[in-house]
Amino acid sequence: MGALALRRKGGAVLALDDGFYFFDLQSGKLDAIQLVHAGQPRTRLNDGKCDRSGRFFAGGMDDKEELKICGLWRLDPDLSVTLVDDGIICSNGPCWSPDDKTFYFADTFQGEIWAYDYDLATGTPDNRRLFASFKSDSGVADGSTVDAEGCVWNAQLISGDLVRYAPDGSVERRIGMPVRNITSVVFGGERLDEIYVTSMARVKHPRCTAASPRKRSRSSSRGACFESPDSGYGACPNRGSPAEELQGDPMEKRKPKGPSPTSS
Repeated sequence: MGALALRRKGGAVLALDDGFYFFDLQSGKLDAIQLVHAGQPRTRLNDGKCDRSGRFFAGGMDDKEELKICGLWRLDPDLSVTLVDDGIICSNGPCWSPDDKTFYFADTFQGEIWAYDYDLATGTPDNRRLFASFKSDSGVADGSTVDAEGCVWNAQLISGDLVRYAPDGSVERRIGMPVRNITSVVFGGERLDEIYVTSMARVKHPRCTAASPRKRSRSSSRGACFESPDSGYGACPNRGSPAEELQGDPMEKRKPKGPSPTSS
């Protein structure tokens, strides 16, 4: 599973290897919404997140971590799926600025975090540009979030650094975590001022393993979730859940929509 988003009326939407699915948390049943990446057996969907209007974005990754053959997809409330960007090796860290006017997205193995102009009314990212490069860092970008000050927080795999980027893309600070392979970061707690960081027990990615074949962790806590209370930062208002208007009963039996989504 690449990504999961909870639905307001129960259940979840999943980004799995070959497409988007409804998932019933009680029965464990899956119902395919639409398949993507047809004809690309070495790709799968990876990281994903919802915008404030409940559109679910998820991007693909090349399992061999070599070729720019993947896309970034958007699942809309009417269950249509649209390709919004391509030329991607490994998708990670989708997130939005507090005013919803900028969309951030990382390609782990192109070594860049990109910024896009974002139209919340249509769910369209446009004008992709470089926000930050981590090509010279010892780690690579994984999951991200944005705080109330508009700074992007990124969890770096391999280095174990939690990096805070200012809105201009400069590195504001680095926080070393007790494990090397951290995978994502989010704010939580009643005041949204607690930082939670997830980690990976072991790295199965060929490029990551090659970069750090033996020094994969600073401690035996790899695979744990870490909490930092009273961080001094606050999250921007919560992202949406997949829109309540998503059509169809999650358990309704129906044929998956074809493997040829539209392009924007």
